[in-house]
Amino acid sequence: MKYIVSRNSQPSVLSRDFDDLFSNLWSNWGYPAVKSPAVDIWEDEKAYMISAELPGFSEKDVDVHVDKHVLRISSVCEAENEKKEEKESPKYLIRERYCSSFERSFTLPEGVDEENISGEFKNGVLTLTVPKLPEKQPKKIEVKIA
Repeated sequence: MKYIVSRNSQPSVLSRDFDDLFSNLWSNWGYPAVKSPAVDIWEDEKAYMISAELPGFSEKDVDVHVDKHVLRISSVCEAENEKKEEKESPKYLIRERYCSSFERSFTLPEGVDEENISGEFKNGVLTLTVPKLPEKQPKKIEVKIA
């Protein structure tokens, strides 16, 4: 059985735990951790479903595209661009909220209909439907004996 594969997955649990340890150490020094949206992926007989949490983003901020069997969900944070362009920024007393750009990629399995992928953005959750192609039945060849 073929599945959608996350292209951001870590090779081992140990390396992920090691990375998490150092991410947590540095996060208190005023540098926000790079966040990628949490996703759920499931399937039924007709399609794969991908649901991504994108709080704080609007539908126009998120880009979804497929190229060479790779599905990419990405966004560029407008606040980051505005901050770079502004000469005078407000004097923050406390700043705990950060906006960051992200990209998540997934390798699609064979047998999906890439042309008819659809999506819905509701309450900060993006849900994509990746339809499966009908399975090809073996072709029966009639052999005539002379």
